[in-house]
Amino acid sequence: MVKSVLRVLLAAVLIGAGVMHFRDPWFFVQIMPPYLPWHWELVYASGVIEIVLGVALLVPATRRLAAWGAIALFVAVFPANVHMAMANVQFDPPPAMGQPSPAAAWARLPLQLVLIAWAFWLTRDDRPGRRLELPR
Repeated sequence: MVKSVLRVLLAAVLIGAGVMHFRDPWFFVQIMPPYLPWHWELVYASGVIEIVLGVALLVPATRRLAAWGAIALFVAVFPANVHMAMANVQFDPPPAMGQPSPAAAWARLPLQLVLIAWAFWLTRDDRPGRRLELPR
């Protein structure tokens, strides 16, 4: 029961974040590391991927594969979070909640580890006698 609730919650987080990539793409473009090409395209692509993974987490046939995909996504977006912290990105215009503090930007980094662990837990088959198998 707890796992089902947390799966739905992670799906909602992914879908919500993905939608925000289309509602306010400039916010995400601003945190893109300068060494990456195609900032706008990557923002939109990652938004689509987040939405697809969120929906796939809700479908029993795809939820384990989606959890593995979420892990890959969280690893892939980590450089943007590192850039945001190290460059002390100041948003223009500031988000509705105001400029994030440097401490908040640094706090996002361990949050990525929590998200990775959460998604990894969702890859586990908790039925007795079942071993963890990688998706085929």
